Amino acid sequence: MFNSKIAKIFYQIAEFYAMQDDKFRPRAYEKAARLISEMEEDLSDIYKKSGVKGLMEVEGIGKGMAEHIEEYIKTGKIGVFEKLKRGAPIDLLSFEAIEGVGPKMIKILYEKLGIRNVQDLEKAARAKKIRTLPHFGEKTEENILRSIELSREHRGRFSLGYVSPLVSKIEKDLASSAGVKKVLACGSFRRRKETVGDIDFLAAADDSHAAMEYFISMPNVEKIIARGATKSSVRLDIGIDADLRVVPERSFGAAEQYFTGNKDHNVELRKIAIKKGWKLNEYGLFDKNNKFLTGQTEEEIYKKLGLDWMPPEMRENRGEIELAQKHQLPKIVEYDEVLSDLQMHTTYSDGTHTVREMAEEAERLGRKYIAITDHVGHLKIAGAMDIKTIEKQWREIEKVDHAMNGIKIFKGCEVDINPDGTIALENKYLAKFDIVLGSIHSNFKMPKNEMTKRLIRAIENPHINIIAHPTGRIIFRRSGYEFDFDAICQAAAKNKTILEINAYPSRLDLNDLNIKRAIGCGVKLSLGTDAHSKNQLHYLELGIAQARRGWAKKKDVVNCLEAEELSKFLNRK
Repeated sequence: MFNSKIAKIFYQIAEFYAMQDDKFRPRAYEKAARLISEMEEDLSDIYKKSGVKGLMEVEGIGKGMAEHIEEYIKTGKIGVFEKLKRGAPIDLLSFEAIEGVGPKMIKILYEKLGIRNVQDLEKAARAKKIRTLPHFGEKTEENILRSIELSREHRGRFSLGYVSPLVSKIEKDLASSAGVKKVLACGSFRRRKETVGDIDFLAAADDSHAAMEYFISMPNVEKIIARGATKSSVRLDIGIDADLRVVPERSFGAAEQYFTGNKDHNVELRKIAIKKGWKLNEYGLFDKNNKFLTGQTEEEIYKKLGLDWMPPEMRENRGEIELAQKHQLPKIVEYDEVLSDLQMHTTYSDGTHTVREMAEEAERLGRKYIAITDHVGHLKIAGAMDIKTIEKQWREIEKVDHAMNGIKIFKGCEVDINPDGTIALENKYLAKFDIVLGSIHSNFKMPKNEMTKRLIRAIENPHINIIAHPTGRIIFRRSGYEFDFDAICQAAAKNKTILEINAYPSRLDLNDLNIKRAIGCGVKLSLGTDAHSKNQLHYLELGIAQARRGWAKKKDVVNCLEAEELSKFLNRK
């Protein structure tokens, strides 16, 4: 994807300028990179149509950045970026997944120890050289090594939110190929796992030639790995491998089931088929004489085996097969049952768009109500609001809410939970919000028992409605803080405090297993995109998928309540 290439370069330019203690350009380039990475339209297409002028009409892109993009389109390089790299030949991308290693630290490590990449960083840390630097110490060195190990665990995987736009485009384009009747992305992508290692496309066609030719000739194909009549494999320019398999239409359902997985789920299904004297594979269900029984749809496969069909998100061999045999599968929440988004940020804190712009986009996406939850408390880096700004924001929310008939806007906030569990805003102000999210944004490495006490004290606060991104994990970067999850769930259920499923692609927190545990304790869940621009509001679908993977039902998710019902529920606390 062209946009992702430009966004990566702009992020690196921002970091190079940050290393130079530039106060303004890092923020401008970071903002442009974020907005570009969220765009649906390709920048190269905009340039072909309207040149530099067209690029300058894109939000966040001024004349200088538009000229950078033009230069890259024409030459494959950006002069400013090349100059910055020559000045400090550091592989900034390699540091991306290492928590706590920012531009200023990278600069010191390069100047003092000649560290240019993660390999150098690990070598220096293991040699105990980093602890010798001023203001670093043994603990910093240990944290760096721990973060390197975490990044290694996720090597070769991509976040679901990052690959989703590309997968949707390829599905759409393949569907328009001559002779193709059906197309579907299967594998972990279809199961909506939070990260994916590759993408498995499946197509039904009488003649596979046209689909295969289109697939291997796509503009974002970097390398053709294998090319065949019914299967081809390529490496896409974002670094992920993709396969296309073409089957006859009568086998599409069997192939859809087979290539969706997961492996353990499929093994159990094949065992059931074998007990009946049958054979199940990607081409269909066959009897002992190899006679084709069924395979055109997944529903037919499951029914023939004596099971209810189940959503792909549930297929992880966690008891779903046994329940499907007994016809006792839970009815998990549907995508269209979720009415709202209960976390987002505007220009009042660290967001890109205004209250009205966020509300209008949310309405366009079909939301019935939203909560504007800008930061309050200590998080000055995120533009946390003071009392005067809060009151100004309330007036604007009321004005926009009154002007818009199709969507209700709740006055909310995201407030810091202090290390002792108290809240970084007085109760008299918290009481005036419609909805309050409590979040941990500091002191992540507290001992387990202290972190547990910290969270429970916040949960018991009568003004805290939701604990946002409850475990604090950042996919690929941070495993989250340690606490007693069962104790937190019991406290949340007792105090009618909601736990959030944060839908931001790098968070997806709670994860699926913790969602299941929370529901088992009787905890209610909320969904929030944590959007910092209107282009991120579509992330809600990722949060719903996460809820489904955790077997959440409609009654478990407060976003499925009508606005008045939610208000009543919140007031119960």
